[in-house]
Amino acid sequence: MRTDLFDFVLPDSSIALYPAEPRDSARLLVVHPVKGSCARDDANLEDKTIRDLPSLLQPGDALVFNDTKVIPAALSGVRVRGDVRAKVDFNLTKRVSDNTWRAFARPAKRLEAGDRVRFGHGEDTCMLGALDATVAAKGDAGEVELAFDLSGAVLDEAIAAIGAMPLPPYIALKREPDARDRDTYQTIYADKDGAVAAPTAGLHFTPELFAALDARGVSRHFVTLHVGAGTFLPVKADDTDGHKMHSEWGEVSPETAAALNEVRARGGRIVAVGTTSLRLLESAAREDGTIMPWSGETAIFITPGYRFKAIDVLMTNFHLPRSTLFMLVSAFSGLGTMRAAYGHAIQSGYRFYSYGDASLLFRDTGG
Repeated sequence: MRTDLFDFVLPDSSIALYPAEPRDSARLLVVHPVKGSCARDDANLEDKTIRDLPSLLQPGDALVFNDTKVIPAALSGVRVRGDVRAKVDFNLTKRVSDNTWRAFARPAKRLEAGDRVRFGHGEDTCMLGALDATVAAKGDAGEVELAFDLSGAVLDEAIAAIGAMPLPPYIALKREPDARDRDTYQTIYADKDGAVAAPTAGLHFTPELFAALDARGVSRHFVTLHVGAGTFLPVKADDTDGHKMHSEWGEVSPETAAALNEVRARGGRIVAVGTTSLRLLESAAREDGTIMPWSGETAIFITPGYRFKAIDVLMTNFHLPRSTLFMLVSAFSGLGTMRAAYGHAIQSGYRFYSYGDASLLFRDTGG
């Protein structure tokens, strides 16, 4: 499909630079595709808040969360080339080996393969906060491979000591990460280290909201998908066939698969919290909708025309124009429906992207 079909104009004022406080006070746009609309260019919309979520679900429904944990993957370093020094910022994107990470560098033009980079060598850092690396390779569009002098768990500890939370570019270019981001850019149920971007729909949940969902009879289940930075990038190709997805590692445990299949057998709905949970469950599902235990890399790219197998309802934040995620929600609820919903959201002052508000999308079944 032409990628310009997924373009729209978003004012800078719509981009959230900080999250709502408390988390569950954010707004929630409920989106139902209009039944019987041949053009699928309309939507039934309701303006709610995150705290209304329990009343919007039914007893017996199942929420599926991504329990990945964001690592402080934003690093500031100094390139050392003889006596010449140059500051370079990095966002780690994917671990390649025990000591090697892929990363986006800014400005990448200051780097060449073989360059040495020093991190955390300021006067106020301890030895744990000192780290050196070599630029092992340089790719296209600012991507490099960094081979660190440390490896394994010791490298993880050093990155945790010197790194900052990897805020997306639309936030990081407007403000510096601060101490609050260590908490606010992490879900309250984050458990497994490995993401370099947050599963942002989950940022809205609080213990109080969990208690209300429990009282409603909505069950909670967890999968793991280590979110990569490539998930949020706009598609630069003119046609979706020309876009290559970054792969991400994920896992659906046998226990979670069995529990979700039981929910479906009892007539409950599977509600994915975030596009990451949806993409993982769709990767793990058979054609008949049965969810299988699954572990490995997924690069699933969902665009209109895709037949969803496992997911009935999707809770997700508002996404970038031309992004794979706006394509995904358009596949889920219909392109016309989502263009109408986003138009309403912009006009009504909803806050967009990672720290923004959320939407609750019901699947377009074509009826």
